[in-house]
Amino acid sequence: MSEAIRGVVVTHADLAAALVAAVRAITGDDGGLVAVSNAGTDRAALARLLEGAAGPAPAPVLVFTDLAGGSCTAVAATVARGREGMRVVSGVNLGMLLDFVFHREEPLDDATARAAAAGRDAVREVGR
Repeated sequence: MSEAIRGVVVTHADLAAALVAAVRAITGDDGGLVAVSNAGTDRAALARLLEGAAGPAPAPVLVFTDLAGGSCTAVAATVARGREGMRVVSGVNLGMLLDFVFHREEPLDDATARAAAAGRDAVREVGR
């Protein structure tokens, strides 16, 4: 069994806190997720917030960001390049996070691929 992966949700405004709160409301636990907002930060400050939320290296960390081309993802990718044991998945959604919290014990690369797949699978057209 692998070490439980920490999840850090990095988004614009209050989206990360809302997503983590929704996970807590549904599961009764935050599932090892930490919310980080870019509100009021520049890239250097956001990088420091992410590094603090990630905890000490080389513990495994999966970072979830909101927009693939956004500042949160750019900062997370930069931080991850300099840190072993950190991966980044963009396009965070509630389905992705719920799947993650129940599979935090998987190896980091497997959990990363699983989170990306769960996020894609959570997006579908309904009601037609």
